[in-house]
Amino acid sequence: MDERDASVCTSTRPKPTEGGDAPLLEVSGLDASAGDKPILHGIDLDVGEGECHVLMGPNGAGKSTLGHVIMGDPTYQVTSGSISFGGSDVTDESPDKRSLAGIFLSFQAPVEVPGVSLYGFLRTICQKRPELKMTSRRFRERVSDVCAKLDVDEGWLTRELNVGFSGGEKKKVEMLQLLLLRPRLAILDETDSGLDVDALAVVSAGIEAYRTDVGGSLLVITHNTRILERIDVDRTHVMVAGSLVAEGGPELVGQIDREGFERFEDVASEKGGIA
Repeated sequence: MDERDASVCTSTRPKPTEGGDAPLLEVSGLDASAGDKPILHGIDLDVGEGECHVLMGPNGAGKSTLGHVIMGDPTYQVTSGSISFGGSDVTDESPDKRSLAGIFLSFQAPVEVPGVSLYGFLRTICQKRPELKMTSRRFRERVSDVCAKLDVDEGWLTRELNVGFSGGEKKKVEMLQLLLLRPRLAILDETDSGLDVDALAVVSAGIEAYRTDVGGSLLVITHNTRILERIDVDRTHVMVAGSLVAEGGPELVGQIDREGFERFEDVASEKGGIA
């Protein structure tokens, strides 16, 4: 079997983590829809503690939908299968409970929230977590440390949340949240979208700091390989038409960079996934 054949599979269930430990995130047989429209079909995906997984695919493949379903977005309905996190079934849990359990989801287009300062927002979300509660002085010091690490102007802290921020600045703010919240799993949805070289470097530094300082797991959702040049990837998954059609190691990213998604779309078409 050559390298090309090895990357296309009929089942994308990853191998168990070393030592037989249960994965941090376990998605099993997941079907999901938005209203009457089915979007995800039979998704099996495991992410172990400290692992970095990449979910790639063409635009409209359902990648972002999977991230939102894992987070519990009520826009989508799980019609079959389950989602377990940290050994507990969270399929029917609300987004806030999943967040408190340690799941973080960044957004392709972070929303603007007039009337709420960035600093006030950060203070509130951290105070919701018992392990992150601290004095106001200590919190201010911690925010300053993270701002310095991400090259974020502390003047942003007094501005309204995301209001008037550029796309790159909004993504930096999400990295600020990530490092302050220290989640067990970070789902980064098209975090590299629309970033210039400098902003991409800052976001990449934030991701590296998260892996180094927190040791958390990552599910990076993207349709291009630019940001992946700066990340150590453990597993790569390819989604087409709402189904996972291939998986492999970090070498699969290089194949996609060279060849695109056409052959994976052919696999999905053969299975009846593309009309």
